[in-house]
Amino acid sequence: MSTQPQTLELTGLHESGEPARRDTGKLAVAALAAAAWLGGAAITQWWPDLDDWPYTSELLILKLILAALSVFIAVSSWRVPASAQHRDARAHRWLASAPWLLALALGVSGWEIVTAKLEWLPRPFFAPPQALIAVYFDDFPRLSSSVFHSLGLLVYGYALGALTGFVAGVSIGWSRAVGYWLHPVLRLIGPLPATAWLPLAFFFFPSSFSASVFLIALATAFPVAVLTWSGVGSVNSAYYDVARTLGARPSFLILKVAIPAALPSVFVGLFMGLGASFSVLIVAEMMGVKAGLGWYLQWAQGWAAYSNMYAALLVMALMCSGLISLLFLLRDRLLAWQKGLLKW
Repeated sequence: MSTQPQTLELTGLHESGEPARRDTGKLAVAALAAAAWLGGAAITQWWPDLDDWPYTSELLILKLILAALSVFIAVSSWRVPASAQHRDARAHRWLASAPWLLALALGVSGWEIVTAKLEWLPRPFFAPPQALIAVYFDDFPRLSSSVFHSLGLLVYGYALGALTGFVAGVSIGWSRAVGYWLHPVLRLIGPLPATAWLPLAFFFFPSSFSASVFLIALATAFPVAVLTWSGVGSVNSAYYDVARTLGARPSFLILKVAIPAALPSVFVGLFMGLGASFSVLIVAEMMGVKAGLGWYLQWAQGWAAYSNMYAALLVMALMCSGLISLLFLLRDRLLAWQKGLLKW
């Protein structure tokens, strides 16, 4: 019985004996994406630039690779019936990316036309796609070193702030005595932007690194503390009553009842803290450190190297998106037991 659906899919039939329907909409979008990338490659190859931009051949190769990827997605859409796509997670993800591939192809081609081909946008403020590729090839050591410095500083400050905010939030939500003292401090200091503490941080801390860690931790701790406190405070009292009836101690109530029930709110605070810490990271690196993406942006702006600046901004966006994806994976693993209760 378990092999019947697979046999029907291979033969192109549903269980009713009718032909399996294809998702023609996604197939058309994937085919359009392939055509758009091929058209963009033709523009790069046969429409001459007004200036001799390096790495144009690499841009052409990149477009051809993305065109081949779009063709692969179109073939996958044809081979996988629409009724089976929800069971094939990989095929579903590939097909869901087809509209973005189409939009990216149109955007890159338009970007190349208005910069390298027609030069409608003034130089050097606007650079063509080839200029960003040149930055990743020619300035890779400096850019990669800046990424590693920023990532280390962000992880250090974010972890410290998340831990501090989590402990403070649990303490305020659980203990009235702790809440009496910490709640006013949290309401007084928390709403202030972390960047407002820049002068004091660089005065009191012995190095720019430690001052930056403090600012990032401060930006992270406030949302984590507030959301954790809210999560612990909103736990149903019936959970505590049942646990006390079974002989649970206060430590068990905190670790096994309050914290697990408050984890959804905790993760909301962690997401908010990550965005805030990333903003503070760039500002702090512009002020004092000798490496990092913030420093790289300031250096590029000082030398009017706007292509380097745009390349760094793209790296920053990808790095932040990757960290958010990792946090989503952690949330999905720790809160797997709530999938039937919450809409994810």
